[in-house]
Amino acid sequence: MRRKIPESTLPKLNRSQMITSEGFQKLKEEHDHLWRVERPDVTAKVTWAASLGDRSENADYHYNKKRLREIDNRLRYLRKCIDDFKIIDYHPNQARKVSFGAWIEIKNKEKGLQTRLRIVGYEELIGNKDYISMDSPMAKALLDKTVGDEVIVKTKMGDFVWEILKIEYQK
Repeated sequence: MRRKIPESTLPKLNRSQMITSEGFQKLKEEHDHLWRVERPDVTAKVTWAASLGDRSENADYHYNKKRLREIDNRLRYLRKCIDDFKIIDYHPNQARKVSFGAWIEIKNKEKGLQTRLRIVGYEELIGNKDYISMDSPMAKALLDKTVGDEVIVKTKMGDFVWEILKIEYQK
């Protein structure tokens, strides 16, 4: 049997609590979908499977109980996150500098690489391969820089020099 570890003993992650308007909307939609669609559906399946009698060898019952726990855990997490997030919207003063929510086109001359990425909050990374966390070494190096600036990104694999080619914001 698993024992629950008190939250106060868990290490605190130093993640920014910022999120874009679009990211916030997606999290709210996920919460609503889980609460209004998935949870009632899985609850009905658990009720049906439980009505069959012996639960010890009832795969439908065990699978759906597990899925219900996963949904409930995600709902609790989303409720906490949604309350704690600070939505950061674009402001015209940001136009010339890299800041939260920016789309940046950068080039590494040494490796001949060019990429386009967006600086967002941690929760927005899932399913978005061209997004990077506000807390990443790349984002930290790019913040407050302008087009034409070269930035040095320090990583465990070494230092990399990138040139900022373009900065855009979704308005």
